[in-house]
Amino acid sequence: MRLSERVSQNLAPVIPGKPVRAQPFKWVRQPSDVAAEAFRRLKLAVHARLIESLDFSRLETLDQEAAKQQVSTLIAEILNEGGRLLTESDRERLVEEIRNELLGLGPLEPLLQDDEISDILVNGPRQVYVEKHGKLQLTGVRFHDDNHLMLIIDRMVSAVGRRVDEGSPMVDARLPDGSRINAIVAPLALDGPVLSIRRFGKRRYDIADLVAKGSLTQEMVDLLSAVVRARLNVLVCGGTGSGKTTMLNCLSAFVPADERIVTIEDSAELSLQQPHVVRLETRPPNIEGRGEVTQRELVRNSLRMRPDRIILGEVRGGEVFDMLQAMSTGHDGSIATIHANSPRDSIGRLEMMMLLSGSSIPQRAMRQQISASINLIVHVSRLSDGSRKLLRISEIAGMEGDAVTIQDLFEFRRGAGDGSGAVTGVFRSTGVLSYYAERLERAGYRPGAAR
Repeated sequence: MRLSERVSQNLAPVIPGKPVRAQPFKWVRQPSDVAAEAFRRLKLAVHARLIESLDFSRLETLDQEAAKQQVSTLIAEILNEGGRLLTESDRERLVEEIRNELLGLGPLEPLLQDDEISDILVNGPRQVYVEKHGKLQLTGVRFHDDNHLMLIIDRMVSAVGRRVDEGSPMVDARLPDGSRINAIVAPLALDGPVLSIRRFGKRRYDIADLVAKGSLTQEMVDLLSAVVRARLNVLVCGGTGSGKTTMLNCLSAFVPADERIVTIEDSAELSLQQPHVVRLETRPPNIEGRGEVTQRELVRNSLRMRPDRIILGEVRGGEVFDMLQAMSTGHDGSIATIHANSPRDSIGRLEMMMLLSGSSIPQRAMRQQISASINLIVHVSRLSDGSRKLLRISEIAGMEGDAVTIQDLFEFRRGAGDGSGAVTGVFRSTGVLSYYAERLERAGYRPGAAR
């Protein structure tokens, strides 16, 4: 018996009163909600038949393309049993959706194939937003129900050895392609499972790309290149989605190839091109609450690994002490990022982290440690039109009394706008002579050329 004959014996009705064996279902124009429901029920019926018919043990031995081809062929055979059921466009859509449900991540699969999408935000089964070109957009992507969404979330996290359920309702994970995911489910999420995916394009931006996009100028690039070569310690600050990691990647490109770099991250996002890079990543606790490895432990351990530079993906806790000590005791040229809305705010954030970690160090001593460790602060931001720009390059020039002295070297001066919503403005040098001018000149930078 042919495969199509075997599976047709158990084909369930797709439309009430119209079994497929007795009378082929003809796709006709209907009100959108009725048509959508008919399409959904047809897809479920074909999907159920497909599950019964596939040899999954053999399917698992095939590569991705071969598996897709086998599934597509079988779907087409099932659809052809009762005659031409759908228009070509609807047939292609049905095949793609079923294939994605079986081999991929269901309704999310087309979004994951779009390199222009940087974030996918799922707020329950009926609401999916994406960030594209810096702007949030509501999509037409829907899940059948909470269970359908939970199935996709479980497929994602289980593939990387994590779990999420009522007993452990929050999870952070990194997908094989480098994308970072966060999921939170009931009882913490009240309106259905919530999934956030931070994506990283196949092509990484370099500093020349940022200049071409108007994120900064070549004069600013010349300064930043000299800063890294002169082994000044750099802190990149900005809000969520402002481009901190991209800037960190770009700055790391200026590190000489003969240096040993140790990177430390919560979720590995950096993509350094140097030949001698050691990548470390934190580990969350297991189901029993044991086995956690924090950034602070990794920073401490990295000091025993003979690094020339330490690159910390994001400062967010007690590791701030070890990072600052490393920067001020022989690991010059290190780079880190921090969530803060200005260079001055980033100093306050570092102080707050020290206080929250239980430190009893006086405030003045904290500020002295910060001013002795960090030389330059790079402030990046996502503006109202979705563009990302380097707003300010500032340097720490020591202490005045109990305050850390910060002076701007470059800044983005915002204009009045052109009426279209696009942000206008100019980058300009402030004319301030750098506190580290001598070190920068030895690295090949001429301050007068940047003015």
